[in-house]
Order: sequence, then structure tokens, then C-alpha cells
Amino acid sequence: MPLLLTPGPLTTSRAVKETMLVDHGTWDDDYKELTQWVRHELVALGHASDEDYTTVLMQGSGSFGVEAALGTAVPKQDATLLIAANGAYGERMTEIADYLAIPYVVVDVPEDQTVTLSAVQTVLEQHPEITHFAMVHCETTTGILNPIETIIPVLADKGIVTIVDAMSSFGGVPIDLTALNVDYLVTSSNKCVQGVPGFSIVLAKRETLDLTQGNARSLALDLYAQYRCFEDNAGKWRFTSPTHVVYAFAKALHELNEEGGISARFRRYSTNESLLRQGMNDLGYELVIDENVQSPIITSFKYPIADFNFRAFYEYLKDRGFIIYPGKVSKCDSFRIGNIGEVSASDISRLLNLIETYTKDTLQLSVAR
Repeated sequence: MPLLLTPGPLTTSRAVKETMLVDHGTWDDDYKELTQWVRHELVALGHASDEDYTTVLMQGSGSFGVEAALGTAVPKQDATLLIAANGAYGERMTEIADYLAIPYVVVDVPEDQTVTLSAVQTVLEQHPEITHFAMVHCETTTGILNPIETIIPVLADKGIVTIVDAMSSFGGVPIDLTALNVDYLVTSSNKCVQGVPGFSIVLAKRETLDLTQGNARSLALDLYAQYRCFEDNAGKWRFTSPTHVVYAFAKALHELNEEGGISARFRRYSTNESLLRQGMNDLGYELVIDENVQSPIITSFKYPIADFNFRAFYEYLKDRGFIIYPGKVSKCDSFRIGNIGEVSASDISRLLNLIETYTKDTLQLSVAR
């Protein structure tokens, strides 16, 4: 079975997989209690209290959660959204806003640079009508980590409602919801908690979410209605829920705790990324972004030669147990390698040995290793 070196879906533990071998009913009290426990644990992972924040689980991929948050958070009148975009997932939020007819302004930032507070403030000064702000934490287009901790609290102090896409970072990078004072933070079951695909997660400030009744542009993606169903019916989902995925996710939460929590997982991911980055550099592969803004989640590398055949490289690694990602950067040809999931430093070392052989034997390039 190959290792998924991708930013999610990712390789999960055998125990998480085995949890899905049992069928469960959605009306069982045990299942509703498990749902409530998962919701509580996610708030705790964000260093927040259940009094101030709540978890809303939404069927579907991470993008379902982002769309639910945007479509419910922004009122249908007298509201304008500011979106900071430095990659494909920031740009996806503009697509969502277009589909939902949400008025918006964009802070366009080059893909290899972080979003900065100064850039955001410049646009805010030009557009005093802005009421909401959305940005991506870890932009997996490149692997860059945007500094939400220097941006979100400042905007929150201005009374702007804030929405963070922390899809590929929450659970693997320490995030303090209370210190950020963020209104909405979105992630997914198949990212750093190391569950499987099936639902998205919105961590929301209660006092903000409570004001959003009637805002939603969608029945199924009405975040407020989903929230009220969980709250009013002791953990019952509004529509058919991904039962197997919820049980697998609960197991993944237990495994996260057994590993030592987010700080321990962050150290493991960071070790993987550092080993990968240094090893690839020794093999002659150049980084797409500066290592000072590199996240531990996924790392992007430029093609080593002009006529590099990514498909052949991909198949070579897949045949030997590793699945990587093609690049998404528009300014250069690149590919990406993820560092998250049930992956260890020894796995990264095995990958580097394979890439060394391919680089020397197939590409006929000399290496420093």
C-alpha cells in the first residue's frame, strides 16, 4: 500500500482504517454522543472553551465548509468581503463569492510571498465598506504559511468578521482560537488530525454565529441551521451523516492525543519537512518558496531540468510505494511532496534514496549526497 505524500487525503493508521469496518446507525444515542464528543474535542484543540466557540461539522470536502462559512457569515445586504489570495485556495474563495453573489474585494499577493498586514490594511483604507475578511493559513499551492497571528487579531479589533481557511494546518500547526479572536476557522476530517475524507469542520465563535440566521444562500450548506440542529438535538446531524468517517475521526483524535497533541505532531511534521527539504536540496532540487515562510505541511520543488517528465517521475515513485502531487504554481513548473499523515522520518529517508537513484540513473544528473 503506497504512502500518500499529499496534503490530504493522507496516509492514515491501520487502526483508523479498521474503525470503518463496522456499520453504524445515525439515530443511535451512542453515535450522537460521539458526535458531541468530537465537537468538544475540536474546540479544545483550538485552545478555546465551549462557552465561546462551537464546532459545526458539515458533510462534504473542505471546500464545502469554506462555502458554508462564507455563504452563512456574510449577510445578503450591506456587507462586503475582503479576500486575501496568494494561491489556488484563496482564489477558490473568490470563485465561491462569485457563485453566491457576495460583493468582494481581493488582496492579490504573489504565490511565493506571504499575505501581510500592511497589504491588507492598504486595501481596508481604500474600501471602508468592508465588513468581512477571509484568508488561507497554509496555502498548499506552494506550502507557504501565512501569518494569521499578526493579521486576524488586528482586523477583529476593528470589528471585521474574520474567516480563516486552516484546512491543511489545523491539528498539525498550533492555533489558538482565543488569542486569534477569529470568528470562523475551517478545516477538514482528512487533514492533520489524520482522519479520512467525508466532512468539513467549522470552528465558530458562538456570538458571531448566533447572528447569522437567514444569511445562508444554500439549504444544505446553511451553517447556522446545521449548528442549531446539533445544539437542539443532542448531536443529531440534519441530513445523512458520514457515520464511518466520524468513527474513524474519533479514533484519529485519540491517536493525536496519544502522540502528545498538536505540539508533538507539529514537531514530527517539521522534522519530516526539514529532512525532505535538505535532502532534496542536496540532490539539486530547488525550492519554490523561501524556507523562512515554509510550512511543515507540504513542500514545492522546481523541475530539475527543462524537459523533466513529471508523469514518469510520479509513476516511478508510485511503483515503489510513494504518491506525490503535481505542482499548482503558475510562475514555474513544479511538483509537491507532503510531509503529513502517518509518515515518519524513516519514510522520508526512503523516499530520498529513491529520488537520488532516479536523479542519477534516469536524469543523468550529479548529486551532492
